[in-house]
Amino acid sequence: MATISDETVSVPSLVSNNDSSPHTNGTIGSSTSVETLVIFGWGTYLKTSDSHAAPVSYFRHAPLHNMWAQLTQGMKIEVINTDCGGNSNDNKEKVFWFAFIVRVEGYLALLRYEGCEDDSSMDFWYNLCNKDVHCVGWCGQNGIKLAPPRTIEHRQTDWKTFLVNKLVGSKTLPDNFRQKIQLSLRCPFRRNIILEVIDKYRVSNMRVGKISEVIGGRLRINYENTPGEHFWVHHTSELIHPVGWSQTTGHELEATEQYKKEVSKMIELNSYPANVATADLFHKVQMPSSDDEQFKEGQKLEAVDPLEMSRICPATVGKVLKDGYFMLSIDGSTVEDGSDWFCYHSSSRLIFPINFCKLNNIPLSPPIGYQGEFQWDKYLLEKNSVYAPQELFQVIKEKTINPFSVGMKLEAVDMMAPHLVCVATVAEIADSLIRVHFDGWGEDFEQWIDCQSPNIYPIGWCELVGYKLEPPKQPEQDNSESSTKARPKKTSNRKSNKRKRLI
Repeated sequence: MATISDETVSVPSLVSNNDSSPHTNGTIGSSTSVETLVIFGWGTYLKTSDSHAAPVSYFRHAPLHNMWAQLTQGMKIEVINTDCGGNSNDNKEKVFWFAFIVRVEGYLALLRYEGCEDDSSMDFWYNLCNKDVHCVGWCGQNGIKLAPPRTIEHRQTDWKTFLVNKLVGSKTLPDNFRQKIQLSLRCPFRRNIILEVIDKYRVSNMRVGKISEVIGGRLRINYENTPGEHFWVHHTSELIHPVGWSQTTGHELEATEQYKKEVSKMIELNSYPANVATADLFHKVQMPSSDDEQFKEGQKLEAVDPLEMSRICPATVGKVLKDGYFMLSIDGSTVEDGSDWFCYHSSSRLIFPINFCKLNNIPLSPPIGYQGEFQWDKYLLEKNSVYAPQELFQVIKEKTINPFSVGMKLEAVDMMAPHLVCVATVAEIADSLIRVHFDGWGEDFEQWIDCQSPNIYPIGWCELVGYKLEPPKQPEQDNSESSTKARPKKTSNRKSNKRKRLI
């Protein structure tokens, strides 16, 4: 999952991009060529691992999630014909043919050309969002050549009659399918917008950043005044905020005095330049009312360790900020300078009342160095502390249905190195949580996330938006010097820095 540099390679996306629009996705400018990418085929991997993918409809932030369930087995499409004969280098004209869906996995479908009947030897996997996939009738409307694959063209003497019988009355893609794809990829952010973002080196701080790339709703944010340093995040993430947010909520901010003065003036006049991110661009969090009970400093709870997300740990509410935000420390792991305190909102779904782990039959990691069996009643007495009331937690106030199942495949952001999107598997389910396993990596690198997290995607998402997908780590990579250089093991680096930074 790890690579030498915090870079993402530019890959061709399946949809066209328009950098001039504030609502479309850009492509990444990188010195690494497409040819250097490791080619990973989801179709082959699903077959060899005898597995299935999580349906697109499970990811409510994913493109076309609300209509993907309509794409079902037997649906007819027009798709590029890869077996049309002749020299493909000489023949620049694309030739299409009819196919039907045999199986849907994420954004991918196993397709079979019409005329193959029960012969599966020519079946092939294709991303249904590919620009060479269309509804039946598209080729005729656009004057595009249709021809049967050379391998099966002899199987019918009257293709016209055969196709009429196969296609009339059949289900196909909507006429505006391609437009629906483009609309579903809209993002409110654009390049060169300034915002406030978590400091990956000191997570208790916010910093000023500028968006340099937008891909599939994910933002690459360059830290201001630190050339070459950047951070990847989804545009709905709780790790980014409008300009002025730190000052308004009372969060620590590393910024120049000039920035702070300018922000104060913007807030006072309620006037913001066009290149400044304002609150309307961000995911809305539920603001507590003055009558609502709030989290209080010193209260104990359980939380996913934000710097080692395979663990759920006892934690303590630290400084209480405004608008429902507060700082949180992981018991037994906090460094002396407090640089690993993490900001949460009261509506976060990664904080839980005490005994949440016990009720859901998942392990609670006791504070480092804690002696004996951990029990909350005993621990609260030892620390002379109180627990946060159960009714404060979003996971209690608003129950969500967790649709995932153990074993489902997906593409997931490595939250410890968020420039990486990796081949992953659902390893465990607990309430609204899923435990993400990164294929080829050990259990220590697994991560607990909410089932509605924007950091997980259907398989085929990276191909759709043009983002590099990290394939599973192969066993020989641990023993090969050249492989280690290309994809170093993360154990030593992450463990030694886990209380200090995100990669």
